[in-house]
Amino acid sequence: MPFAIQHDRNARRFHTEVDGVQSVLDYTLASNVMTIVHTGVPPEVGGRGIASALVEAALTAARAEGWKVVPACSYVAAWMPRHPAYHDLLG
Repeated sequence: MPFAIQHDRNARRFHTEVDGVQSVLDYTLASNVMTIVHTGVPPEVGGRGIASALVEAALTAARAEGWKVVPACSYVAAWMPRHPAYHDLLG
């Protein structure tokens, strides 16, 4: 299921709405390093791959910007080792 993920650069957040419920990925940015600090998917829409889609959107944006990524969020820290296509982004 594709999700309409938006990137709010000012808020440093990726977000999507599924069934009227917001899911988010928050990051900080310093010296071209994106530190992903939080991924939140409420239980009522969990188990649909929303968190993974948010992470992929964030990492795709990081790659396009030439940023390195620090996975400070526990979900992303567990997700990245399972997706070798993004290992080059680790900072």
